[in-house]
Amino acid sequence: MRVVVDCRYTRFDRHDGISRYTAGLVTELGKLHPVIMLISDHRQLALLPALPWQLVSAPTSIREPLVALQVNRLRPDVVFSPMQTMGSWGRRYRLILTVHDLIYYRNRTPPRDFPAAVRLLWRLYHLAWWPQRMLLNRADAIVTVSDTTRDLIRKHHLTHRPVTVVPNAAGALGQGPVRRETAETGRLVYMGSFMPYKNVDTLVRAVAELPEHELHLMSRVGGPERARLTALAPQAKLIFHDGASDEEYSRVLRGATALVTASLDEGFGIPLVEAMSQGIPIVVSDIPIFREIGGDAALYFHPTDPRALVEAVTRLDQPGEWAERSRRSITTAGRFTWAESARTLLALITDTAPASVASSDPDSAEAAPH
Repeated sequence: MRVVVDCRYTRFDRHDGISRYTAGLVTELGKLHPVIMLISDHRQLALLPALPWQLVSAPTSIREPLVALQVNRLRPDVVFSPMQTMGSWGRRYRLILTVHDLIYYRNRTPPRDFPAAVRLLWRLYHLAWWPQRMLLNRADAIVTVSDTTRDLIRKHHLTHRPVTVVPNAAGALGQGPVRRETAETGRLVYMGSFMPYKNVDTLVRAVAELPEHELHLMSRVGGPERARLTALAPQAKLIFHDGASDEEYSRVLRGATALVTASLDEGFGIPLVEAMSQGIPIVVSDIPIFREIGGDAALYFHPTDPRALVEAVTRLDQPGEWAERSRRSITTAGRFTWAESARTLLALITDTAPASVASSDPDSAEAAPH
């Protein structure tokens, strides 16, 4: 059975969510079965495992609708893409596509720094479900990252293809979970973008009411957004890391009181699992996906109520509370591993492959030219 994984969404310097999902899965999948990776830039190899690869056109290229004609040359039985937009015209293989979330159907505000024309098209695309249905129904199977998103796909009848949950997981941070009984600092950590649905404003307003705490914002942020957040609550102690390395992120996180996020919507929430795996409690907005991920380890608050966030953070000061949340966090994070997700994906790939090849000798998937 020849398996190809579309790795063209992998970043060059450090992972974003889609990039990390791709690299995490293909690394573990490659340990279970021979895999050929599709890349569109040699720099992507720096963040990918040492597996056979093939260079094809970029997913943003005008050639994308016909990319299957390039992939056909590899004679794959099944191609897995971590996105739903991979071109499929003329394909001669089974195709599995991924939907990470349906965020922008409920939160249609596009990134603030997009050009006006792009912002308009963004809104128009998410006014109807039919474009998504068209994308998904051209595949043989669909993957998503959470039960929450799977249920939404079913609710909106987005596809008649089978939908399988292959969860995200966390990369390795530090030397294992911290072992302590109380919060070490007044440090609160936010790892995520500054898109409107991320609702960072609530975090800023809350930390303004927590004079003993400071909010560390780890991701890259534009100058106008940084100035806007700073002016939102001038008394808040905000520390902008503007794109921390994994090492810096790990160091800041391991000394934190909690990881916090006030997102109005998410498809998963890798930072939650990253923090919990380190034994750092999470204080998160009370939305279905975070209930699925955080279970009984997290503390929850209404996403538009800064005072509720203040109360949740303050609760960690109660005797024994931080230690108990830390213990629960480690246990909860253990449910999400790339190895287990890769096993689930391989089972789906095997089920999706033509019956004549699904049980063939895995060594028949020889290395791709490169």
